Amino acid sequence: MELISSVKCFGGDQRRYRHRSEVLDCEMTVSVYLPPQAAKGPVPAVWFLAGLTCSDENFIIKAGAQRYAAELGLAIICPDTSPRGDGVADDEAYDLGQGAGFYVNATREPWAKHFRMWDYITAELPGLVGEACPLDMQRQSIMGHSMGGHGALTIGLTHPDRFAAISAFAPIVAPMQVPWGVKAFTTYLGEPPSAWAAHDACQLLRSSQADLPPILIDQGEADNFLAEQLRPDLLEAEIRGRDITVRRQEGYDHSYFFIASFVGEHLAWHARALAV
Repeated sequence: MELISSVKCFGGDQRRYRHRSEVLDCEMTVSVYLPPQAAKGPVPAVWFLAGLTCSDENFIIKAGAQRYAAELGLAIICPDTSPRGDGVADDEAYDLGQGAGFYVNATREPWAKHFRMWDYITAELPGLVGEACPLDMQRQSIMGHSMGGHGALTIGLTHPDRFAAISAFAPIVAPMQVPWGVKAFTTYLGEPPSAWAAHDACQLLRSSQADLPPILIDQGEADNFLAEQLRPDLLEAEIRGRDITVRRQEGYDHSYFFIASFVGEHLAWHARALAV
């Protein structure tokens, strides 16, 4: 891990690293915020997975999360959303290719060589950031936005013993039933659709018998993707007594203004789950 920038922020350090990913077969960047408490020893880590067209920098620049993380003693890990580079497959559409990895392991060409974001997030990157930074990797939780909310939900639900809590802003909760998900899964995973279920939060909730982490979801009621792409009503139908809270926020859209308005509440909620 090569440290390419470190900036003082609310008493802590906002860092950005570059590294070679063996899983993705390309150079990657990742941003990590370390609160002031990290100077005295390892701190709990909250992952933030970003959405379509984003990089590792959108959240750290726009969300205003560092102020809350510093007060709570939480590190924030912000990976990129896809492999990148001249040799990496891409598409002219904003919702496929670079910037749109959908947190799956692609099995179809030309995507399979590089687009293995599931393994990158769950297997490769935790070890790299845990070695480079003073993080307590026994205390982790995960959150995300839109496509990244989909990733946070599916990764968190698949690894319930790893994450103390899961939260999301405007997540794609049922990608098997909405255009964004069907397009991405058809492109990256191919047929049959039964192979997609492992990457659909509603399907995972329907089939899971395990004890699951608590889940918090905020959804803006003025989000222009709400009715066609996000469909929180489909997830609400799968709650069935579980510790899942879906909050509808009147007047809020899909932007980082929405995230910035509630990120403090989300981080405080994660801090309680992580026993900070």
